[in-house]
Amino acid sequence: MDSARILFQFLIAACAVASSVALLAGFFGAFHPALDSFSHFRTHLAALLVLLALVMIIAGPRWQAVPFLVFAIACLATTTSLPGLGKSQAGFTAKPDDRAVYRLLQMNLRYNNPTPEKVLSLIDSVKPDVVTLNEVSDMWAGKLKLLSGVYPYSIACPFPNGFFGVALLSRQPFVEGSEPQCNDRGSMATAHIDFGGTEVAVAAVHIGWPWPFNQFRQIRSLSHPLATLGEDAVVAGDFNAVPWSEAVQRFARAGALTLVPSAGPTWFYRRLPAALSFAGLPIDQVLYKGAVVVHSATLLEDTGSDHRPVLVEFSLKPAAAEPEGGPKTATVSAERPEQRKLVRGG
Repeated sequence: MDSARILFQFLIAACAVASSVALLAGFFGAFHPALDSFSHFRTHLAALLVLLALVMIIAGPRWQAVPFLVFAIACLATTTSLPGLGKSQAGFTAKPDDRAVYRLLQMNLRYNNPTPEKVLSLIDSVKPDVVTLNEVSDMWAGKLKLLSGVYPYSIACPFPNGFFGVALLSRQPFVEGSEPQCNDRGSMATAHIDFGGTEVAVAAVHIGWPWPFNQFRQIRSLSHPLATLGEDAVVAGDFNAVPWSEAVQRFARAGALTLVPSAGPTWFYRRLPAALSFAGLPIDQVLYKGAVVVHSATLLEDTGSDHRPVLVEFSLKPAAAEPEGGPKTATVSAERPEQRKLVRGG
């Protein structure tokens, strides 16, 4: 009996050490993308370590459980998506009464979504000013054309595999003289949009999977487009990376962007029970800079994808008064066919 208990204690301690090593590795993602891959599961590993520490408290020796428990809690404190901690709502500013508040809806459509009508219904009910879309496959090109009357300004960028294209839809006009762009084989779509006379660069992005895939390489290839966005910008998309990862932080640094506090887990493995959705990953991100002021970030209902949509409300700081006769932002007419047409996504 004693030998069985000693073996059990050893196995629990070994699992606790392994979990701790994996957790620690995730803090060194700047040195190698393989280490950053551990960071995406920080909340899960920390929760496992808490459970193992509790088992150690019950089964003994209790003193060994203390450092593991403290380390696990410290790791959880570095995340922004754990339900109940309240950190996900930090940093938001109250809505202003004296200027317009705009809405951006970020959605990973899922390339083979069996219920596209749910997506169209949500867009119709929420009525966002801008929609950023990921996994825009050939199936979605025709569906999105149904929205062209409400969203006359749009750009879609096909991706070589035919599934992971991105698109951007806008009620607000594109700035006259600006050209919407596709970057990195169609993983980023950018348009300069006129929000009541203020030019804001808005981008939809889809970043690939972490190491051993080429997530860091893709972020490097997007460094120049991010650095040239302009003073005021909003970037939204499926990053396949959690907010505290080196991947997201590196992306933010490349564009001098600030990360919107996470609204919570956006991705969830659909074969698991819905009751476990809280254990998903917050991998859909929105970033901003310049005159953009963010007021809220909210998870919306399921639309048939394995990602939940994120609705962000923001406003723009009043621009400094221009001298009489100074430059003003010109906008594209809604009648310009080259801006109204939705380019087919691949």
